[in-house]
Amino acid sequence: MPIGSPYVVCLTSEQRSELEAVTRRATAPQRQVLRARIVLAAADGVSNAGIATVLGVCVDTVRKWRNRFCRNGIKGLVDLPRSGRPRAFAAGVVAEVKALACELPAWSGLRLARWSCPELAREVVARGVTEQISASTVRRWLADDAIKPWQHRSWIFPRDPYFAVKAGRVLDLDARVFDGLPLGADEFVLSVDEKPGVQARARKHPSLPPEPRRAVRIESEYARHGTLAYFAAYDVHRAHVIGRCEATTGIQPFGRLVDQVMTTEPYASAQRVFWIVDNGASHRNWAAAHRLNDAYPNAHMIHLPVHASWLNQVEIYFSAVQRKALTPDNFPDLHHVAERLLAFQNHYNATAHPFDWTFTRADLNNLLHRLGHHNLHTPRPEPAWQPPTN
Repeated sequence: MPIGSPYVVCLTSEQRSELEAVTRRATAPQRQVLRARIVLAAADGVSNAGIATVLGVCVDTVRKWRNRFCRNGIKGLVDLPRSGRPRAFAAGVVAEVKALACELPAWSGLRLARWSCPELAREVVARGVTEQISASTVRRWLADDAIKPWQHRSWIFPRDPYFAVKAGRVLDLDARVFDGLPLGADEFVLSVDEKPGVQARARKHPSLPPEPRRAVRIESEYARHGTLAYFAAYDVHRAHVIGRCEATTGIQPFGRLVDQVMTTEPYASAQRVFWIVDNGASHRNWAAAHRLNDAYPNAHMIHLPVHASWLNQVEIYFSAVQRKALTPDNFPDLHHVAERLLAFQNHYNATAHPFDWTFTRADLNNLLHRLGHHNLHTPRPEPAWQPPTN
């Protein structure tokens, strides 16, 4: 008689249900299904040789998974961790490559604006970090840490010493607060700016309409027929725009927008109307604020910090104008451009709602704190380039 296995499998009802579920699951890995069937057969009293014959495996395989289950239960049916192939590069090499990718190429004396993976691989070998390495290996390491030195973005750090004060005052007005007091029903906040250089470009050939699986085709060649400037005052809390088209920007065109707005209700009889503007030449510094207040005593100009147009809500409206009214463009003359802009303005006023502006003073303080932390780690400047000597 064959000698029975010293490892006797006894299943609880929960273990049997779980193993039977594995054998019925269509998406279960085949190796897990096989191991579950071995254990179920062993629990039914079948010998190792009998299980091997029925399932078409060797006896050693049956013995292995019977033993593993008796020692560790269902967890014993999972593969043990494997060491895998030994690393070709030490962890220090990987760290040096990533550190080099975070430096500007000029720091290494290379006249490059940005790194690429082949250039990084050559520089690593030149420095003696490793004898050889491929660009694909460097690319894989950088992808693991989401480092992409070949990408860049433009950025301007706020350097106005009163940035927090000026920006905070604008954010308070967005929240209908000024000098710590809530605004009244007859007080209004206008976000004002101009969109210069709006071109009248006439396409030299007609566009092709869309078809299945093909977008509209716009002719790239065009003839220029001049430019104009679009001035707009956006009521932050009423989502209402008052705008006009002018031949150019400047103090006088901006003054005509002021007259157009301040002679219109409800602004003409309002207690206070706050004009949020950036530092453009049409409305720069204290002189522009005095001109506005002298002409209309209930109008008060609030200047944004330099390089903070992203706090001016009218810029969001201008983005909608560009996307929905001016792109793609095909205008025979400036009259048609002005007509399109004013028609879109009327359409916007009929359907718009105030922007869901959520950026607050607390968010501003957090942003300035993070930027201050970055400034503490300002990278060293690029070295002056020296021409090669023969």
